[in-house]
Amino acid sequence: MTSTASQHKELVDAFVQELFTRGDLDAVDRWTTPDFVHHDPPFSGVPEGRDGLRAMSATVRAALPDWHSDLEALVAEGDQVVERFTATGTHRGELFGVAPTGKTLVLPGINMYRIEEGRIAEMWSRLDVLGLLRQLGLA
Repeated sequence: MTSTASQHKELVDAFVQELFTRGDLDAVDRWTTPDFVHHDPPFSGVPEGRDGLRAMSATVRAALPDWHSDLEALVAEGDQVVERFTATGTHRGELFGVAPTGKTLVLPGINMYRIEEGRIAEMWSRLDVLGLLRQLGLA
């Protein structure tokens, strides 16, 4: 593995841990480019770019305050990094209109990132949203 691939993997891992595991919304500004694009946001009605990523993260964190992401695989090639993960958290706040259940919710997924000059410029997400909706009793 080249040092650039290694650096890109470290960047993505730090971003994921800061934003998704620790809930630090400022990580969005530290780790993404000003013109960041999230191609596949999992929630409808959120703003584009950094604001949308921050809003989605805040929504999840409010509903699942112990939300964390467990890294299962991280692969880098060129300017791209692919992350496979399983995120979990205890349902303690309203989510998609569902009152807190106290259940542990599980969300596996895959994210692909494009790195540009040491920051995340683009992100594509494939999350098991249907599985999450089933856990909430919505599907």
